[in-house]
Amino acid sequence: MSVRNTTSSSDFTLLGLLVNSEAMGIVFTVIFAIFVVAIIANLVMIFLIQVDPQLHTPMYFLLSQLSIMDTLFICTTVPKLLMDMVSTEKTISFVACGIQIFLYLTMIGSEFFLLGLMAYDCYVAVCNPLRYPVLMNRKVCLLLAAGAWFGGSLDGFLLTPITMNVPYCGSRSINHFFCEIPAVLKLACSDTSLYETLMYICCVLMLLIPISIISTSYSLILLTVHRMRSTEGRKKAFTTCSSHLTVVSIFYGAAFYTYVLPQSFHTPEQDKVVSAFYTIVTPMLNPLIYSLRNKDVMGASRRIFTRCSSAQKVGTDRS
Repeated sequence: MSVRNTTSSSDFTLLGLLVNSEAMGIVFTVIFAIFVVAIIANLVMIFLIQVDPQLHTPMYFLLSQLSIMDTLFICTTVPKLLMDMVSTEKTISFVACGIQIFLYLTMIGSEFFLLGLMAYDCYVAVCNPLRYPVLMNRKVCLLLAAGAWFGGSLDGFLLTPITMNVPYCGSRSINHFFCEIPAVLKLACSDTSLYETLMYICCVLMLLIPISIISTSYSLILLTVHRMRSTEGRKKAFTTCSSHLTVVSIFYGAAFYTYVLPQSFHTPEQDKVVSAFYTIVTPMLNPLIYSLRNKDVMGASRRIFTRCSSAQKVGTDRS
């Protein structure tokens, strides 16, 4: 029996973030550092929200879901990218490519919906503060989070099977650092224009639904803030929503370029840069934006640190 040294004919080859780059070592170090910071920052955020009673509120429950999504999101693409940067064999199996597409679509779709629901949470907190505990009770929060996860997974279940059932022939080299649908479809040996149109409509709808919620929520918030006479009240409303608006602007800006802007405005190099931004950088920025600009999170960090220091001191005194 002969040993096969060649890759399977169904495997794809990922050309990577940079091709024939002399700066590969520096880029690897930067991406690895971002990956580590993103994982740690999101896990710390989840931990703080779980253990600190003052963060057991609807806003922070939704924020913990965002941190879970960001952790899974960055783990979908970056580990494979880092391995490919230090390996001569940059192949990905057909099944692994399908799994990556599904997880990527699920995470990005879930974040689309969750950011829209977080805008609704801001609206209720600012415009209906007295009814906030009723309108955003635990049952409602669980339903909202489940809805975001379901909406994202629905996108994955719809588009992944269609993409993987398209016939691919000839070149198996994907000009990208992960299996992103537009890059994969360029290898198809059949006409995919109908599918690309349907995918475009699906993505536009995926963006329009949460953007409509965000636009309506913030329009009502601005009207309410404009009517406020208290400077402290306006400051509190701004603090409540500013971090969310920053994250929304970053995430939706990149998504709009990738999925809404016509392909004639795209180049493979630009696509890689934008994809790297929202798959690698954004998962790191989200927890940092919410922690560094949020007194509650910083306060929780200090309380946990003080509690741990006190416990360690008591243990040392006893010994």
